[in-house]
Amino acid sequence: MAVNLSAPNLAELFPIAGVRIGVTEAGIRKAKRKDLSVVLIDAGASVSGVFTQNRFCAAPVQICREHLAKAGPNAGIRAMLINTGNANAGTGADGRARAEQSCVALAARLGLSAQQILPFSTGVIMETLPVERIEAGLDAALADAKADNWLNAAQAIMTTDTAPKAFGAQVLIDGVCVSITGISKGAGMIRPNMATMLGFMATDAVVSQALMQQLATDLAEGSFNRVTVDGDTSTNDSFVVIASNKASHAPITSLESPQGQALKAAMLGVAQLLAQAIVRDGEGATKFIAIKVEGGHTQAECRQVAYAIAHSPLVKTAFFASDPNLGRILAAVGYAGIADLDQTGIDLYLDDVHVAVQGGRNPAYQESDGQRVMQQSEITVRVVLGRGAASDTVWTCDLSHDYVSINADYRS
Repeated sequence: MAVNLSAPNLAELFPIAGVRIGVTEAGIRKAKRKDLSVVLIDAGASVSGVFTQNRFCAAPVQICREHLAKAGPNAGIRAMLINTGNANAGTGADGRARAEQSCVALAARLGLSAQQILPFSTGVIMETLPVERIEAGLDAALADAKADNWLNAAQAIMTTDTAPKAFGAQVLIDGVCVSITGISKGAGMIRPNMATMLGFMATDAVVSQALMQQLATDLAEGSFNRVTVDGDTSTNDSFVVIASNKASHAPITSLESPQGQALKAAMLGVAQLLAQAIVRDGEGATKFIAIKVEGGHTQAECRQVAYAIAHSPLVKTAFFASDPNLGRILAAVGYAGIADLDQTGIDLYLDDVHVAVQGGRNPAYQESDGQRVMQQSEITVRVVLGRGAASDTVWTCDLSHDYVSINADYRS
């Protein structure tokens, strides 16, 4: 059951000028449900993305990287093709050929080159992609294409997700109202060293193509690279950002300009909601946990400590049981890999409860106070390292019996 994950607000899923989405049921999934989406992008848009750091990456990830690298001003990315139910990973040369074939099929229908198509897949690894079903479903997906189809697309990319993840925002750029809408999917196999299993965000803002890679990277770093469910980095992680360049403001040519900062802040807000929604919908999750590490030498070492806590099965199961066995957190801090860490400088807080002082139990700490916090559905763990001014935050969830059941039955 998702942890305080509200249903998407249709009024905030803004149509993006220059972007249309079509969804259909192509029979890729075993269950009867929509599983194929096309995203159509008008000419002149700026597009970029970030992808998994898993070296065993899926065929569509390989192709997306190549197509984005080859995209130029006269042959930019014009469409995306997304299927669920099959990851097309661990499928070798045959999987790559099938992903390329799907791009050729869509390109032929749109009068484009295959290099102008980005393919995405999610689902079971090491199974043959049913490209013939994808091809057969393309016409229905294209016939369904419209600007206000974000929610249907969010539903169509779900696998073990219990709810669609979709958010939007608007921001003024030089007095012009700019819209942003994004969707994501993911609930397990989540420790995205770049983004999430699948995430897509579009804006009608006018952004130079030269800025798009940095924008996509910055958005991922501030959102999807701060979440984990189980510590597993997927083979298919992909996060794509589209600027359709349809708004009437002057082009943004620097992310450091007031206009660039305003746009990035608004887009980051949406990206963080999408990323946190993945944790809230973590497989079997009953609690949403923010882990804040402060007082580090660098932001990187703070995140290193935060992930050590977030990935500890002992910590995660204690949260599931509402058991304030908080020495497990200190143990995780100790093995996080900070070689010169001085345990006598460490303080630990559980929400408003000061648990440990200078590496030892706070004399004023009462287990009943820890128990009170542990029973909440949303909890903040704060660790103060006492060695600098840097800080960082990671979002995670607990580990329940249902996580094991879901993953034991995933292919059945």
